[in-house]
Amino acid sequence: MNAPELFELGMTRHIRAARERVCDAFLSADELRQWMCPRGMRVAEASADARQGGRWRIAMVARDGSRFVVGGEYREVARPERVAFTWSWEGDAMPPMQTLIEVSFTAKDGGTLLQMRHGGFPAAAVRDGHRQGWNTTLNKLTEHLDPRGAAATITLLGDARSTYTRTVRMGLAEKGVAYALQSCGPHTPELLEVNPFGRIPAFRDGEFSLFETSAILRYVEECFDGPSLLPGNIADRARCEQWVSATNAYLYDTMVRRFVLQYVFPRGEGGQPDGGVIATAVKEMPAQLAALDRACERSDFLAGTSVSMADLFVAPILAYVERMPGGAAQLAAAPALMRSQGKVRERASFTSTQPPAA
Repeated sequence: MNAPELFELGMTRHIRAARERVCDAFLSADELRQWMCPRGMRVAEASADARQGGRWRIAMVARDGSRFVVGGEYREVARPERVAFTWSWEGDAMPPMQTLIEVSFTAKDGGTLLQMRHGGFPAAAVRDGHRQGWNTTLNKLTEHLDPRGAAATITLLGDARSTYTRTVRMGLAEKGVAYALQSCGPHTPELLEVNPFGRIPAFRDGEFSLFETSAILRYVEECFDGPSLLPGNIADRARCEQWVSATNAYLYDTMVRRFVLQYVFPRGEGGQPDGGVIATAVKEMPAQLAALDRACERSDFLAGTSVSMADLFVAPILAYVERMPGGAAQLAAAPALMRSQGKVRERASFTSTQPPAA
């Protein structure tokens, strides 16, 4: 009888740290507590007897309280070149199986090239299910050891002048997440690698990529600690989603595409702003601003008692509207909204993401 086919995955990382330091992160319980779990989880318990035949064990806890325990035996400990250990899930939460992980550490380009092979999966689907977990786990290892922190793995692709790019930047700032901003415009080759529709922003977390502002912020919310970007109760979360959707469906088209951008990138006759397009937008804006104003009568923020995704979507748009001819007068007719905007504009997430002058 033929042996069953086994599957393996391979992953690499270049980490700005000495290989002794990277190798030790696999051998110390204190180190394992810092990184050995996927994003959105934490290590509740860790033990490591870092010698051939020694045992290791990790207990991971998700935000909903779900507990996942994995452990195994060190098969090889050749510091700082190589570590190998078995991997077995305990309990019923994950498939019962034993696999083997082999990790090598090579000094390269002022840091360490980590090459990992995780083999012995009984099916491709099981292997692929582990890939996403390992991607963010190794991202956490990189962030733990690299002086840049999360900026070593998190990249935001976009233009600092874009309201949607600024919305994500404000969300990352609110959560205290470092990142690298890769400046690029719509439909550029680097952007199309992530977003086939060519719109900014786009987002990378190691091998994982996303497009669409709301999806990016929800990923950031689920993956990182820090203040929540979503309100605490059901009604306010629904209101938050309402204003995110309304921004995409109504506010952006009226206030940005047909008002702000007509002044910033005029395409009317003689290179002037298109007065007809602007006039139509100006007629629609009072009703939209009045709806926002009513929402802010209950609180200093659009949804709930603290800043949320709703505020992060709206604030960059209104900041541009206020700078355009007649924009400040439009906003002055919405006092509750402007009181709310005052609170948002005081926040470091707003002041630290000011776009360059248009």
